[in-house]
Amino acid sequence: MSAMADFAVRHVAGRGFAASEEFPHDVWRAMAEAGLFRLGLPARFGGDGGGYADIARGEHELAAQGGCVGLALSWTGHQLVGRYFVGGFGSEAQKAALLPRLASGGLTMAVAISEPGAGAHPKHLRTTATRDDEDFVLDGEKAYVTNGPLSDVFIVLAITAVEDGRKRYSAFLVPKATPGLEVLPMEPFGALRPSPHCRLRLTGCRVPADAMLGSLNEAYEAMALPFRDVEDAVGASGSVGICSFVARALAAASRDESALGEIAASLAMMRQAAQAAAATLDNPSDPVDAGALTIGVRLEAARLLERFASLRSGIDPAAACDVDLALGDIAFSQSIAQGPRQVRLARLGRTLLTR
Repeated sequence: MSAMADFAVRHVAGRGFAASEEFPHDVWRAMAEAGLFRLGLPARFGGDGGGYADIARGEHELAAQGGCVGLALSWTGHQLVGRYFVGGFGSEAQKAALLPRLASGGLTMAVAISEPGAGAHPKHLRTTATRDDEDFVLDGEKAYVTNGPLSDVFIVLAITAVEDGRKRYSAFLVPKATPGLEVLPMEPFGALRPSPHCRLRLTGCRVPADAMLGSLNEAYEAMALPFRDVEDAVGASGSVGICSFVARALAAASRDESALGEIAASLAMMRQAAQAAAATLDNPSDPVDAGALTIGVRLEAARLLERFASLRSGIDPAAACDVDLALGDIAFSQSIAQGPRQVRLARLGRTLLTR
């Protein structure tokens, strides 16, 4: 059993986290002590030297053995901030200042892209960063900031130019203690518990020019847009993990070997697809279509959700609560970002039409 699987069994399973809005800070600290925040981060900055595939495996095991989508979401978000945003776009000084603390668990960061009433659509975002001598001054609001209530530093996407009517974006490291930054509560989703989310209000938040992460005016195209595919490719393993958790609970109660066999076959296929999708992030020359694989995992998870519901009635009452919460989280996850995913699905369909 891996370190993450063992941790999930000992510290997460059966503790009812998916039913609570209270974040388990003791478990977060225990993760740091177990070295689990090192997974997938560069060795020269305190990580284990692994990659996205390692983060994906960690998310799978945390969900499969712990049965809590929300905690797996928070852990994965923490790792992806380090691997993708800081490791991929940070300067050497930023990497040296942030990555060792992320790997040790001494620092938590969050990404703030979406805004109230706008989602993450670049045409509708309004937060600005205005140049003032050697500084930038940020004004605006952000929403749906995963891990925001835990975070010490925020990566904030803001408009830094408008060229021919097109907004251009840059990303900035904004410490929580920055004057003018307010961390505000959000209404609970009723799902993905206990992963915490928040809103941000930025009013005259002044940061130095070297707080910029990545290049001026290129953050949306270079950073925010590709991150959707990274999230999906890594997150596919978490989807397989929570489906595996539910399948084990159903198998303990059901005697329908044929139905369980179908579920086992689907899970085996989904796991292979999810692993292959994450592996492409570490090997961009890999000809595998990660987008197609993640769409396939998502569609198969939707089918499994229906199958799970048909077997739900026979489950042991002691396990029913955890299973119902997991099923609710799977269903909620299916509803997120449906628009962009329909666009990808149509794009995938066109590849068949043009062959």
